[in-house]
Amino acid sequence: MLKHDVLIVGGGLAGLRAAVGLCDRYNVGLISKVHPIRSHSIAAQGGINAALANNPDAKDDTPDKHTFDTVKGSDYLADQHAAEIMCYEAPKIVYEMEHWGCPFSRFPDGTIAQRPFGGAGYPRTCYSADITGHVLLNTLFERSVARGLHIYPEFVVAQLVVKDGECYGVVAIDQIKGEIVAISARATLFATGGYGRTYYYSTNALTNTGSGIGIAYKAGVPLKDMEFVQFHPTSIIGTNILMTEGARGEGGYLVNKNGERFMECYAPKAMELAPRDIVSRSITTEIEEGRGFESELGKYVHLDLRHLGREKILERLPGIRNICLDFLGIDPVLEPIPIMPAQHYSMGGIDTNEKSETVIKGFYAAGECACVSVHGANRLGGNSLLETIVFGKLGAIAIDNYLQAINSEPDAKAIEQATNDVEAKIRKLGNSNGEKSFRILDELRKTMSAYVGIFRIKQELETALNKIIELEGRAKNVSITSSNLFMNYELIGAIELEYMLDICHIITLGAFLREESRGAHSRRDFPQRNDTDWLKHTMATIREDGKPEISYKDVVITKYQPMERKY
Repeated sequence: MLKHDVLIVGGGLAGLRAAVGLCDRYNVGLISKVHPIRSHSIAAQGGINAALANNPDAKDDTPDKHTFDTVKGSDYLADQHAAEIMCYEAPKIVYEMEHWGCPFSRFPDGTIAQRPFGGAGYPRTCYSADITGHVLLNTLFERSVARGLHIYPEFVVAQLVVKDGECYGVVAIDQIKGEIVAISARATLFATGGYGRTYYYSTNALTNTGSGIGIAYKAGVPLKDMEFVQFHPTSIIGTNILMTEGARGEGGYLVNKNGERFMECYAPKAMELAPRDIVSRSITTEIEEGRGFESELGKYVHLDLRHLGREKILERLPGIRNICLDFLGIDPVLEPIPIMPAQHYSMGGIDTNEKSETVIKGFYAAGECACVSVHGANRLGGNSLLETIVFGKLGAIAIDNYLQAINSEPDAKAIEQATNDVEAKIRKLGNSNGEKSFRILDELRKTMSAYVGIFRIKQELETALNKIIELEGRAKNVSITSSNLFMNYELIGAIELEYMLDICHIITLGAFLREESRGAHSRRDFPQRNDTDWLKHTMATIREDGKPEISYKDVVITKYQPMERKY
């Protein structure tokens, strides 16, 4: 058994920032499905928001204005005190990362460069060309290693150890050694990312199964606002690799097959820089009404960068150009990019407060797997990188305070029982002669993209819910070819399938019950936002029979009363 004062699960920005804040005082271990510098945070391209007021067009920008844009962008479902905390921390976070060596792009006067992003009243998105997540992640990785962080790559968590409302660590599979490993900890923080791979079309890495969210749910932690799933407007056809919002921030156009910049019909003021929910619905509407292009890879519209010129594309969007050359065989300097919306981000997740605390003593969550809620019904571009680092930092402070106040050690019997449970689950998978998990997962992902997507309607949500319940039944008889624990992806897929089914059930049930349209949740049969009945968070807890119990919680409103969103 491994033993640490603090265990962090997830090697992305939230996990590494928490580690940096704790390594000087505690024995900190970090486990990750992949090596930390391959975590999904590295895929973030466009930038991180902060009201630095460096851009000539943003001289009067402030954290208050950043807060308002965030709340408005959330369609007023964000908890406003949490959004305010994030936005006031933003300048400190960006300057801290700069002082730690993060190579941001610069204006001619040497200040950190800032570009426009969707839904923002000012150009406040700090960036490093189009590899912002990459440079932030490497900066934090280097700093955490220098502070003595113990890193365990290729570990997959199978179960959280919880007894009597207190967390004592996890049981994981060490894929390299081929062993089940119990890891005890006085405090545990999940920074496991989102659930993008529950959808068929997603910009997310293959590791983003949402299993961390599902593990917490199984352990009795409530999930919040899971029906709010963000679709990024611009992923390339075929692979759904992300085309950063920075491409539109730098002046890129969205064009239909008639050569029209169609966003003028949907958001005449903001155009291509409307919030992501609006742009995604606009693109989908253009395609559905026959104004999109069509190929063997699917239906799409164009993201046109050609008018930006070669020099600007090479300076500010070099990664985008390389992706287009490698995966589409086109040069965006010369040709428009074929794009379609795809699942991108999960606004919902593990219910936490602004300190990253959950209802389980000693268990914390930060980053995309958590729901504070600072994004509400729709996240603004540039706020995800910010959220990970801010709440990774605040989570570390909360853990430090918690550990200073307690003297108890992890419960050895609870850890032993959890280990036995995982071993029994793996034996059952190996001894049965049932279906293969990948077949069930394929049907699940296709169901979610077909019926719980950008536009939703009661009949389709009901169809999806019935299908998910059917798949849950079939999943009870899943089997694996081999119980060998060494790099056994079939085994990992079978274990994670249960958690993915739980997540999809909650997403779909929450969407079915929420009879309004708000942010990324767009009901064609209830097209208007309904603040009277639905200005509230959806909460999901697990019942004794394993099914979700849905309840609701008030949104925290401080300064900004809900109003119509106009862009």
